[in-house]
Amino acid sequence: MTADRITSWLEERIDLWPLKHLIQKKVIPVHRHTVWYYFGGMTLFLFGIQVATGILLTLYYRPSGEEAYESVQFIMTDVQFGWLVRSIHSWSANLMVLTMMVHLFSVYLTQGYRKPRELTWVTGMMLFGVVLFFGFSGYLLPWNVLSYFATKVGTEIAGQFPFVGHILMRLLRGGDEVTGATVSRFYGIHIAILPALTTLILGLHLFLVQKQGMSIPPTVERARAGQPLPTMPFAPNFLLRDLFGWFVTLGLLAALAALSPWELGQKADPFAPAPAGIRPEWYFVFMFQSLKYIPAKVGPFDGEVLGVLGFTLGGLFLLLVPFLDKRSALGEPSPRFRSIGIAIIAYIVILTVLGYVAPAVK
Repeated sequence: MTADRITSWLEERIDLWPLKHLIQKKVIPVHRHTVWYYFGGMTLFLFGIQVATGILLTLYYRPSGEEAYESVQFIMTDVQFGWLVRSIHSWSANLMVLTMMVHLFSVYLTQGYRKPRELTWVTGMMLFGVVLFFGFSGYLLPWNVLSYFATKVGTEIAGQFPFVGHILMRLLRGGDEVTGATVSRFYGIHIAILPALTTLILGLHLFLVQKQGMSIPPTVERARAGQPLPTMPFAPNFLLRDLFGWFVTLGLLAALAALSPWELGQKADPFAPAPAGIRPEWYFVFMFQSLKYIPAKVGPFDGEVLGVLGFTLGGLFLLLVPFLDKRSALGEPSPRFRSIGIAIIAYIVILTVLGYVAPAVK
């Protein structure tokens, strides 16, 4: 059956005109910042890989303190290509966080959050939070030494939130300590709650992007004042470029998974001491390192509590930036917010590097 016959068959049953009209009408602005448009689609592509490989892993994974480690070991040693599927799942998770960070800050620095795209930005920030929690919850599931102690530290940090910290920590752990119950809880969050949230928020985010079109940086608008901006059709011009980027990403992913398979390590032992130099996944290292530099007591306040509050306020600032940056809504430059964005990027990069190279401070 040819593609035309399939299309005709579907059109007799489903009205495809709105979709065809959207694809035919959609154009992509062409300017010096167009390259940043590709990172959103790349993140979506990696999310698709996460879903596909995650479903395969659930066929063999057993979420309990007694069986989690052994089931992952079985996947890696006895299931055909199981090691490759798990390695692709782990590497694609890390690449997805990276492309999402690039997408987020490129939108920030090109003021893509400005009116009328406030909700697009807010839903994007919510997706970023969900993706980080995907990484945090998935890290524990192999139930090895590193994941155990990283989760212990991570949930202790969550426990530093004023008023609700202890409740939040117990909610995450399923008790007072990180145990097999925590594995079951994180598994449920990882494969049910977070995917449901992602589906809802991602659906709204993509709808808003299609509804409003691609944002154009104010600097480009001013430079082209009175002149039409060059565009390219979404299909096939932009779509083919997007597919090429996905193809390159897939090649990189395959190379990482094959040449540097994700290791399993030793099974978690709650009674063993924490290994030296333990740290969370790279995208949490800047927070982890920052907390290490804050004194235990700052006046009458606990240092960790102040640190957690600082990161909470930082996240809140990013979430609300479309409503705080009044100049961008008027299409005017916002040097203050641009400087803040560059400072945040520099802070994350420097603290992350220090997290890997600086000697322990406590």
